[in-house]
Amino acid sequence: MTATTTVNMDRIGALLAEKGYEVSEQGNNILRIRETGSGVAVQAALEGGILFLSLNCVTVPAASVTPELMHKMLAADNGISTSYFQLYDSGDGKASITLNNFCKLQDMGKEDEDDILSCLHFLLVDVLEARRLIGGMVM
Repeated sequence: MTATTTVNMDRIGALLAEKGYEVSEQGNNILRIRETGSGVAVQAALEGGILFLSLNCVTVPAASVTPELMHKMLAADNGISTSYFQLYDSGDGKASITLNNFCKLQDMGKEDEDDILSCLHFLLVDVLEARRLIGGMVM
């Protein structure tokens, strides 16, 4: 039997740092994770045993978030297989389009470690397709 610990951001941060990610604390239960090869940064938040990962694809004038763009982002066949989009009001007439993923954690055993790494990996892969999907429409 492997030893397990409670789910907390310190353990999550240590796991990601061990795997080569640059990790910094952004506040209570919030981490900034940077993939060092690409420089892509992800925000991680832990709430109630669920690790939420969010990656800002682009911040654009809110008027550029058209129904056509939203249809592309929500289409089942859009090429984004494991993550989902969200829109946030960024103020000053701008909107941020984020790509998000999450995983439920139990006890920080081996399965949870695999889930965290998989969730982050899927998000980093999906962002490439997401930027291709929305890039020509908002950038």
